Amino acid sequence: MKISGAEIVLESLKREGVKHIFGYPGGVILNIFDLLHDDKDLKLILTRHEQGAVHAADGYARATGKPGVVLVTSGPGATNTVTGIATASMDSIPMVVLTGQVPTVLIGNDAFQEADIVGITRPCTKYNILVKDVKDVASQIKEAFHIAMTGRPGPVLIDLPKDVTSGKAEFSWPDTINLRSYNPTYEGNKWMIEKAAHEIAKARKPVIIAGGGCILSEASHELKELAELANVPVTMTLMGLGSFPGTHPLSLGMLGMHGTYYANKSIQDSDLLIAIGMRFDDRVTGRIDGFAPHAKIIHIDIDPTSIRKNVRVDIPIVGDVKNVLKVLNKALKKDIKETWGEISKAWLKQVDEWKRERPMTYNLSADTIKPQFVVEKIHEFTKGDAIITTEVGQNQMWTAQFYKFDKPRRLLTSGGLGTMGYGFPAAIGAQLAFPDKLVIDIAGDGSIQMNIQELATAVIYKLPVKVAILNNRFLGMVRQWQELFFQERYSHTSLDVTPDFVELAHAYGAVGLRATKPSEVEPVLKEAFRTKKPIFMDFVIDWKEKVFPMVPAGATLDTMLFEEKEKKAEKKLKAVK
Repeated sequence: MKISGAEIVLESLKREGVKHIFGYPGGVILNIFDLLHDDKDLKLILTRHEQGAVHAADGYARATGKPGVVLVTSGPGATNTVTGIATASMDSIPMVVLTGQVPTVLIGNDAFQEADIVGITRPCTKYNILVKDVKDVASQIKEAFHIAMTGRPGPVLIDLPKDVTSGKAEFSWPDTINLRSYNPTYEGNKWMIEKAAHEIAKARKPVIIAGGGCILSEASHELKELAELANVPVTMTLMGLGSFPGTHPLSLGMLGMHGTYYANKSIQDSDLLIAIGMRFDDRVTGRIDGFAPHAKIIHIDIDPTSIRKNVRVDIPIVGDVKNVLKVLNKALKKDIKETWGEISKAWLKQVDEWKRERPMTYNLSADTIKPQFVVEKIHEFTKGDAIITTEVGQNQMWTAQFYKFDKPRRLLTSGGLGTMGYGFPAAIGAQLAFPDKLVIDIAGDGSIQMNIQELATAVIYKLPVKVAILNNRFLGMVRQWQELFFQERYSHTSLDVTPDFVELAHAYGAVGLRATKPSEVEPVLKEAFRTKKPIFMDFVIDWKEKVFPMVPAGATLDTMLFEEKEKKAEKKLKAVK
């Protein structure tokens, strides 16, 4: 029996185990939306903007490990997804985006709401296709999910012309997918793994760098086993936070531009880096020619194009992180000698000295709320078990520095693209996936306004997302750069007109709370966490507060700015004037 292309789409999604779709309707995609009206197995979450839909699907994917699914119309509906797709692409998040398209006979004629979304998204999708025949719909959806979830995960886009969704064909679901040109490597080269084990066993100052690939590969157990087996300290990229317990004695926290002093010092002094599921981006390395000058580098990644892309690598291992670490741990047990314990003690003693020398801290104030204090209190009340999303900027870095993530998939944040407006819709997606979990978006007053309309989505679907707004009335991170490097010329970073977030929450039917002094922080958090509704918490913080440590752009990791250094420089400058 023949069924419509729209019916084939929905049946295909069900075969892939999809339960939730995030989207926004429009003319050429109505064939599918009409069927969703009566469908009992698929629930469409109507967001208030297509970008919000993609970020929500992204948050859903990061929290669950399953692909997020998006359904939007053609033209502006499709182009509004681009930022969210690029965000997912940079962070290797599995997603399938279904876009409507004008009928095939009108493609290329500048028809109403026509856009070449396949061409537009080619640089930021793992794969995309314009389906021209209704007979190909099922197989293309099967391929889309296969490509999105295998190898290095990523977003896939399927463009569906109106006549394809209205046309009819027999439903035929392929049992398997075999793509000749697409065969990711899952097992690492055994000789290279043995060589890596030998290097780890003889190293005197080894450091593990854990990236987002450790989380995507579900390799946290194997990573912890490796660290404890060899007694090697572990630092994490922003995307890797939670892959190794942040409260573990071997944890160095985050490295890089706003990483910990002891993580960056360890990297620069190390003789061996074991880089796992990360890509050595510029925020991690600082100046490339001065990065880890004394270290050999072992690099494990499923994506061969990420290896040797940015830094020299001595031992490249292409393969799935979990699979490689299983073999590496076995090989390492054979290689480690009794003398290793004394060697590792000396190195860990030095690392501990750096920890005592420069712990992560800040200056408390009796009158003004410090943002780090808010983050620490959130961690204290949640015991590290909440799902935390962030926007981008200072709020993101304070969260990375002062919230100790002990488990994977607890931090959802835009790492590679740095997308303002990501955190709130991502929190909505995560809350939908885990309705009984506490989900908190730590936001800035600038970022939250990028997708603030999604508060309606949270209210309508009764998703009790909590938003902690660190309100400094500025685009904080840009303002910090202007203060440090542009002679305090605050060009267009002051948010002179900031909404009353409490009243705005009330207008949407949510709850609004405010704290203006430190003593009000705990009561606001306690009330928010016990209230089963979407909540905006407006924390009015010190507008001059900056994120430290900080490695200036173009500097090496051991060239770090600290608050007291900045204050001394400021005093000298005033004395000269």
